[in-house]
Amino acid sequence: MENITKRLQQQIDHASKVKGQVITPPGEYIIGAIYLKSNVHFVLSEDTILYGSQELADYPEIDNRVAGIDMKWPSAMINILDATDVTISGKGKIDGQGECWWHTFWGTDGKSGMMAAYAKKGLRWAADYDCKRPRNLLIFQSEHITIKDIHSVESGFWNTQITYSSHVMIDGMTVANSSGPSTDGIDIDSSENVTIQQTRVSCNDDSICIKAGRGTEAYMNKTVCRNITIRDCHLGKGSGIAIGSETSGGIEDISISRITFQQTGAGFRIKSASNRGGYIRNVAISDLNMVNVQFPFLLQTNWYPEYSYPVIPKDYQGNVPVYWKKLQDKDFQDAGPAKVENIVIENVLATGDGSVRSRAFFIEGNKNVPIKNLHFSNVSLQAVEYGKIAGVENISFTEVLVTALEETCKQNDRYER
Repeated sequence: MENITKRLQQQIDHASKVKGQVITPPGEYIIGAIYLKSNVHFVLSEDTILYGSQELADYPEIDNRVAGIDMKWPSAMINILDATDVTISGKGKIDGQGECWWHTFWGTDGKSGMMAAYAKKGLRWAADYDCKRPRNLLIFQSEHITIKDIHSVESGFWNTQITYSSHVMIDGMTVANSSGPSTDGIDIDSSENVTIQQTRVSCNDDSICIKAGRGTEAYMNKTVCRNITIRDCHLGKGSGIAIGSETSGGIEDISISRITFQQTGAGFRIKSASNRGGYIRNVAISDLNMVNVQFPFLLQTNWYPEYSYPVIPKDYQGNVPVYWKKLQDKDFQDAGPAKVENIVIENVLATGDGSVRSRAFFIEGNKNVPIKNLHFSNVSLQAVEYGKIAGVENISFTEVLVTALEETCKQNDRYER
């Protein structure tokens, strides 16, 4: 296949000067990183497939944020950086050919690779940052961006990332990743006025995730993630709609409505840890339809300890990158979990056929920093087990019906993704 990276970039640069369009040619092509500029309408034609190069050098490192930390990271296939008034539309496909990057992280068997090597050294928490992998689409420090109808599949890392941006609309997009590590569908990080609608997501991690940075840097920047709307979406394989785990800058004013979940690991989810701080507040959730969802409501403020609390082993003799030091941030270790409050959940139906060991509630707050003002209304949950609720202050149930015929099993108290 022909590599058309340079040709597309030349057309993009010209279109930016005249507020024009770039229309992809029909056929299948290879690209490395391309960079859309202000005032460009990039049309991904229905009969076009753009495959991501499998050479890391084709994705130059740029200033970015990854999993809450500002650091250098490879560019995405398609990048919108420091731009305004950019549109990507069309029914063509972006294929990241992510399998080669997944093998680097966890080997061909899903149990080896860099992840296993780091775990043996007591550095499991660093593997996600050190194993640099391209994304399919990045929107960074940009505004008035529209993504419509395109298909984005098999990303090497997070599929679509929106960071430090505002007034972003994703409408009618399809995201599909099969089995790769950290292949989130859409991540919204320290951004505001973002709408995700009429979108279908199937992936191997969080389907749609809302974040606000990790540690002192994010806290001091006060880059709050706010005014996020997610509506009329269909979520298949994956871990549902999550808030966190990076919460240090604060997250507020979230609306989630008219969502269908089909065999997702979780429905609505909150993740935090005792070194994240920040807050999650004013979340309105309504009209959810869940079928064979393992954890319809999964709220944890001490999520995945092996990943959340980085410690460099005393016998470690290698290089200590700047971003490791940010993760080690001693000043933020006792920040406490995010302060979670004012969550309203209404009009929910969760059903199952018994093929999934489902749990109606899995809520684990912190007794010293409890989840406050959690309200369920008009909720019907059919599950295998009832689950657990702890670390909550002022929880209310109005017209909540639960069917759970089996005992809650302790071995199901863990969900790492």
